[in-house]
Amino acid sequence: MKQVTISNEFITLIVLDYGAIIQKLLVKGKDGNYTNTVVGYNHPSRYKLDENCLGACVGRYAGRISNGGFELDREKFFIHQEDGVHLHGGKEGFNQKTWNIEEVHHTDDPFVTLSYRSKHLEEGYPGNLAANITYKLVNNTLQIIHEAVTDRSTTVNLTNHSYFKIDGSPYVDDYELQLNCPYYLELKENLLPTGNIIPVRATDNNFLLPKPIGIKRLDTVFVKDLGSEKVAELNSARSGISMKVYTNQPALVVYTPLDFPGICFETQNYPDAPNQPDFPNSVLRPGETYNNITIFKFDLVP
Repeated sequence: MKQVTISNEFITLIVLDYGAIIQKLLVKGKDGNYTNTVVGYNHPSRYKLDENCLGACVGRYAGRISNGGFELDREKFFIHQEDGVHLHGGKEGFNQKTWNIEEVHHTDDPFVTLSYRSKHLEEGYPGNLAANITYKLVNNTLQIIHEAVTDRSTTVNLTNHSYFKIDGSPYVDDYELQLNCPYYLELKENLLPTGNIIPVRATDNNFLLPKPIGIKRLDTVFVKDLGSEKVAELNSARSGISMKVYTNQPALVVYTPLDFPGICFETQNYPDAPNQPDFPNSVLRPGETYNNITIFKFDLVP
């Protein structure tokens, strides 16, 4: 398993070729010391046993798909399912693949680019898909750029699955969270969307104004305010670290697991878009380029 480290004066990033995983994201705090702001393992081999997609690229389709597949151009494609749900790309998604390290640049704006070639009908998806991820440090930001092209029409939805933990607290309850998301998707018990889009106002999913996360655990698909690239802000008074999230994607899945402290910001298309004609288009066709740009900006709270 290969490991790449890039850094600038604000951030040090450690990436693995397995799953294109962000193993560590070290951010300089107000005391001058560095805080690892993502949940992960010190030993890379531990990721082979991980079931939480810690820090990994999730694909070929992040999130859930219903009906054991989808129809595209009048052809039905069958994909792995458990209890009627396909999750995060299938039985062996992109998070379990070894990516190629294509470029590493230790410049003023250092970056690493990784690639993975997904063959036609891998996990049931059509088309030979060429996917790239670039992790780039620019001043106090981490930029994650997902790109993909295909030789046959397919459906694509990639995201990074890091769990952020921006201080040394054993909980995320005291983190202050704000989301520029006026709506969320109604979900069934199996977390597949019903197709209904619900206003957050007058619900406990209302984070339009900053408030502590509290004891509520989230596994919620929020719909971004299309008038703003900024989708989220997370603050810790304990560490003095503030993290802002910007994306060109229409949705943000916010996930706070029950069994360990961390908060996941999955910038992506809507779950089950291949089976929901009213959801944003998830089809990538030959000659087009899939592009998911997400920026995590770290500041120090005065």
